[in-house]
Amino acid sequence: MNISSAAHTVTLEPCDTQRLAQLCGQFDEHLHQIEQRLNIQIRNRGNVFALYGDPACARITANLLRDLYEETRTSHLNPGRVHLSLQQADRELSMDISASENPGADTGGVVSNLPVIRTKKGNIKPRGRNQQHYVQAIQTHDINFGLGPAGTGKTYLAVACAVECFMRHDVERILLVRPAVEAGEKLGFLPGDLSQKVDPYLRPLYDALYEMMGVETVGKLIERNVIEVAPLAYMRGRTLNNAFIILDESQNTTREQMKMFLTRIGFGSTAVITGDLTQIDLPKGSRSGLLHGCEVLDGVEGISFTRFESKDVVRHPLVQKIVDAYERHEATADSE
Repeated sequence: MNISSAAHTVTLEPCDTQRLAQLCGQFDEHLHQIEQRLNIQIRNRGNVFALYGDPACARITANLLRDLYEETRTSHLNPGRVHLSLQQADRELSMDISASENPGADTGGVVSNLPVIRTKKGNIKPRGRNQQHYVQAIQTHDINFGLGPAGTGKTYLAVACAVECFMRHDVERILLVRPAVEAGEKLGFLPGDLSQKVDPYLRPLYDALYEMMGVETVGKLIERNVIEVAPLAYMRGRTLNNAFIILDESQNTTREQMKMFLTRIGFGSTAVITGDLTQIDLPKGSRSGLLHGCEVLDGVEGISFTRFESKDVVRHPLVQKIVDAYERHEATADSE
């Protein structure tokens, strides 16, 4: 193909062979990943990229290549990072198609001027409209609900916001809370005392903290009780001032537990409640406190709700397909 006859041409500056090699990936794997996902053909000579395909796809791909090339300035590209950027590109393409088919309709674009989340180990950028709205809501509301399937970044972004608030001295401590509900396993068979039995359930929270603050720093803060990781039962009777509190896996709270948790919030505190209503592990007959809380608190001023969908999944591409498949199966089962 002749580059001069391409539908869209992009020149990436400055021309840096190492950064260009990282952008393309080993054996051009990153370019092939983009081509397959956006139905576009990419050819390049040095830092000049020619894009063949639908004009809207070409425009989105051009923006994606510029963004990824900019990322190579400070970080290393891999297929996972390219996938995350493609998630955003997919959404932009869908909005373009929707806008062309329904002129004047609200396509729900991304939030403008949203700052990145700054942590000790680097900056974190929310991807996509829902993640951006979620972070903005956490920054402007005292109580926030993040609802949706696994892999949409609910807990990770909440921990990132907590770390940023702590580093800015907006809060004095961070509390990470989870209900100790068994997902098919029995806690009684695990060795150790209650805290040791519950510890594996809190591992995703530890992992996020380690990534953002470093293992040594987190260890010292936990020793000083500045960061507290605890089962929900430990919250009863407490009032939490000047703290950032995250209740994870809240779909496994009872109505009484959810009310108890929400009434612990004190002055200067921010609370984030995350959960997936499709993965409730409560005993049969028990109603989820998250579901009940959403119904009771809907419309209450000062409380935000962000609802994620399968399209917001930022894990392996198959995770989104798995979530969709389960939703279709459950919808079919309910209708029978």
